[in-house]
Amino acid sequence: MPNSREIFRGDAAELGRLHESRWQWLEQAVGPAVALPTEYPDGYHVPQHRHSRSQLLHALVGVVLVTTRYGRWMVPPDHAMWIPAGTEHSVEMLGDVSMRSVYVMPEAIAGLPKGLRVVGITELMHSLIVESEKLPQGGELEGRAALVMGLLLHEIPNLPERPLGLPFPSEPKLAALCRRFVAAPSPHATIDEWADAAGMSRRSFTRAFHRQTGLSLSTWRQQACLFAALPRLADGEPITRVALDLGYDSVPAFITMFKRMLGASPRGYMRGARDAGEKPRRTGGPIAA
Repeated sequence: MPNSREIFRGDAAELGRLHESRWQWLEQAVGPAVALPTEYPDGYHVPQHRHSRSQLLHALVGVVLVTTRYGRWMVPPDHAMWIPAGTEHSVEMLGDVSMRSVYVMPEAIAGLPKGLRVVGITELMHSLIVESEKLPQGGELEGRAALVMGLLLHEIPNLPERPLGLPFPSEPKLAALCRRFVAAPSPHATIDEWADAAGMSRRSFTRAFHRQTGLSLSTWRQQACLFAALPRLADGEPITRVALDLGYDSVPAFITMFKRMLGASPRGYMRGARDAGEKPRRTGGPIAA
């Protein structure tokens, strides 16, 4: 890759060629971490791939959806997805996306996460990522550059995990029901309705759904509603409008669900994110499966 700091722009074919070039370059790069910026157009899809380095995929602007065999994860603005080395994944852009990725060698430091997770980006980490992309990439670093990248690596284990995963069942009928729900979430969908649509008894459905996702339908449904709500709240939409659009009978019912899932009210969560330097903002729309 002749210019490791190149920002991707252009049509799908050009982006595809540049991706192939970047992945080949990454496999040859040395040093514990490499930071690369990428600009993506709305709707662009990075096909399934893997790399030998772990990736901290940071959505500086925009919303991305990461899909693996283990489920789907939404990465809102100023959050990041930790993708361990060797994990096959694809990425979908929801709106124009300004992405900053840090590719980390396995065992670069102690305490790096072992599994997939979405994390909040603190103000310190935000500054380190922005600064790191200005450094020489692909070689051994010295002096200030080594200190910046070293601090960035040591901050990764300290990033707060966010419960924004949404595992999908492997059975096609169940997965299709989940896709339809994500496209139009509602808190009123019942187990009996889902079981009937899947052609299963209530008991068989609940067992199969939990076995394949690790979650009850109720918890999974609440996660999906959060997927739809968070980008809109981060964009400054009123809580009342978001709650009613998602089918909640009242704002208190929506706030109760939100607090149960994220440990704070919508206002408290967004205020905490801003105070932590996450500065929620968003380009793009609700997730469509």
